Amino acid sequence: GEVSTQSTGGAAMRSEATAAAEHGGKVIMHDPFAMRPFFGYNFGDYLDHWLSFGKKKGLQLPQIFHVNWFRKEGGKFVWPGFGENSRVLEWIFERTDGVDNMQNSPVGLIPKPGAINTEGIEPLDMEALFYIDRSEWLEECDAIERYFSEQLPGDLPAEIQDELENLRERLSQSKTDLRI
Repeated sequence: GEVSTQSTGGAAMRSEATAAAEHGGKVIMHDPFAMRPFFGYNFGDYLDHWLSFGKKKGLQLPQIFHVNWFRKEGGKFVWPGFGENSRVLEWIFERTDGVDNMQNSPVGLIPKPGAINTEGIEPLDMEALFYIDRSEWLEECDAIERYFSEQLPGDLPAEIQDELENLRERLSQSKTDLRI
């Protein structure tokens, strides 16, 4: 089956702290959509509310895609820049239309080799772009777990805890870093 990390990834999204947050300067923190300072009620209840939509019959829920436009390799950005982002969007649109252009990885679905249109641009290091550093991701699992225990003591929805445990298990079972 398909790997799901959407709930965990969305609930633990990192973003730059906003002026409304209690941090100063450029701080990257777990803060879904930079909204944490604006939650008007319990964070666990907030997550439960959004998870409840998955249990309602007949809803067509959006698919969630995480893109790191700012990944660097050797001090340089791996992705060529803003003008080429439509290539990734093209892959996303094809994916949502049911095109078989993805493959499972321990962290979720990623493009199959050749699935992103690179025609007319300088050659890209697609291996670097989709490189999955196992130890880095296991450290991220630890950081997410700390974040959840600090922000949601006793209130973390079981579905999200289960997804985090499944993510850690998939990473632990893959004995090496992964490249496409």
